Amino acid sequence: MQIILLETCLIYLLYNCKNKNKVHKPQILLTFDSMKYPNSGFFYFGKSLGDRLLEENNHQFDLTYYLHKRSKYQFNSKVAINYLSWFHKLYYPFSNKYDLVHFTDQYCRLKPQKVNAKKILTIHDLNPIHEKTKPAHKIKEHINKLTNYINLCDQVVAISNFVANDILNYIPEAASKLKVIYNGADKLIVPKDHVPAFNPVKPFLFTIGHVSAKKNFHVLPALLKGNDLLLIIAGIETPYKDKIMEEAQKHNCQNRVIITGSVSDDDKSWYYKNCDAFVFPSIAEGFGLPVIEAMHFGKPVFLSTHTSLPEIGGNAAFYFDSFNADDMQNVFKTGMDKYYNDSMQAEIITHANKFSWQQTAQQYLKLYVQCLAE
Repeated sequence: MQIILLETCLIYLLYNCKNKNKVHKPQILLTFDSMKYPNSGFFYFGKSLGDRLLEENNHQFDLTYYLHKRSKYQFNSKVAINYLSWFHKLYYPFSNKYDLVHFTDQYCRLKPQKVNAKKILTIHDLNPIHEKTKPAHKIKEHINKLTNYINLCDQVVAISNFVANDILNYIPEAASKLKVIYNGADKLIVPKDHVPAFNPVKPFLFTIGHVSAKKNFHVLPALLKGNDLLLIIAGIETPYKDKIMEEAQKHNCQNRVIITGSVSDDDKSWYYKNCDAFVFPSIAEGFGLPVIEAMHFGKPVFLSTHTSLPEIGGNAAFYFDSFNADDMQNVFKTGMDKYYNDSMQAEIITHANKFSWQQTAQQYLKLYVQCLAE
């Protein structure tokens, strides 16, 4: 009898010692469902942040990613996946499973009210306000919806100070829960001997983005006056491309403007590496990821002064103060002269290195800890 009691006590002690070190890892869901569309800013944000969080997590949290079934990228089976369903608009079966849900963009296909957890919302931009293409009542609806999401969340992240100030201007009640975490930017590598689908035979300027009015690409053909440069525009095509070609015709350079459509990551990297300059006159950006991608190659970058771009480009970029053709040509010539005379390549790369996905992921992980501790 004594032996049996001793064995029982020993088993009990061993069991408790074994389980004493077992700590409940918080369950965190991250919504990356906007990655459905490749060659988009949300796709590259989700891919880069999601990958880096897995590397930096160090078993601290039990992560699950919320994806669209047709997402081109599935994180190489390194993380649990929960797939978006139309049914989730009505009922989300895992509403009580997670300790924290991070809604990684403001479109929230999984609605914050559908989960019982701590909640973080990342807001990338309030671009409809700056694009000025929607009627006032539509913009008001957008702000009201965003206000509701913010009220339902415990913390709100803006990807730039410009976006944070936009939020405070239109939704001042967000002040107590708002912070800024910059996006990172990948250091892209061009495969050896890679040749892009369109291989330019002349020196060229490069830009990339959804070929739509907010990117303002139609002002760029003016930069081809007085030189023999090509202009390569990469991105999903829309009818806006006709306006670009109309402007090219006005400047008599339509045969030197190439709109490639979507390009592969390798082609994109090749164009960054081999262009004479990167030009990005967008009028509505929450961050401007291509700016830093180009800077990682040490390229001279020419930007508009609109929205977040001066904040992201800093003193390492050149800026179009207006979109008048003569003014743009003068900025371009002066900037290129300064770039070569002052050997700015190292300065530009140093600036780009300030934006790291590793640092971004670490800041989000720290925010998860803080949010769960509240």
